[in-house]
Amino acid sequence: MNVSVVIPARLASSRLPRKVLADLGGKPVLRHVWERVAQMKRATEILVATDSEEVAKVVAEWGGQFVMTSPECRSGTERIASILEGLKGQFILNVQGDEPFIDPRLLDSMAETFAKTGGDVVTPVYPIRDAALLANPAVVKVVRGADGRAWYFSRSPVPHLRGVPMEQWPARHLHWGHLGVYGYARAKLAEYSTLPECPLESIEALEQLRFIEAGWRIQTVETDYHAVAIDTPEDLSRARALLAVATKA
Repeated sequence: MNVSVVIPARLASSRLPRKVLADLGGKPVLRHVWERVAQMKRATEILVATDSEEVAKVVAEWGGQFVMTSPECRSGTERIASILEGLKGQFILNVQGDEPFIDPRLLDSMAETFAKTGGDVVTPVYPIRDAALLANPAVVKVVRGADGRAWYFSRSPVPHLRGVPMEQWPARHLHWGHLGVYGYARAKLAEYSTLPECPLESIEALEQLRFIEAGWRIQTVETDYHAVAIDTPEDLSRARALLAVATKA
């Protein structure tokens, strides 16, 4: 099975512009993402999808491959769908360009899960063991079935434990958080442009609810990896500190 890994990268991010080219230990954040993805065993090809000539030039300088996309693309998924014809994979992985510590073993696990179970989308989930994370709307929660299929995603703490103080929830029920990494069946990604934006997606500001409303099967993969996405200057400082510790270890 061919696996295409695409890293969408744009400079015009709202909270931290130019973050994908920000310096992290002497390399752009984007290059760290690329090097982590390159450690995968199942990747057939790795591409950066960008609308920036500057990003393309930086990728070319380290010998990476890139594809230019329209600046009108509103999401990473839309950017990848726009170049689908040129991709080799039956399974397409969308890895965000601001995840410098992404676990290549997790990405391989997603590809292996797709090979075994099929489905339309594969995405990772992790156990939430802290009540503050449950209450944080920036932490996306997912309700899933016994077979690992996602039923719903929300910024609210779901499922709700009636009559139980929230600080006790982690001890009473295992809640799952969602990592924004997606793998798509090629045939479903080809349908993406035909999917209308749904009310739930607009209300929660969660793209994956468009897939749920369209009836797509989203299979989850369990992981202990916690994202270190870079969205703010504080995130960048934290990533630099983590890299410094890892380098000394």
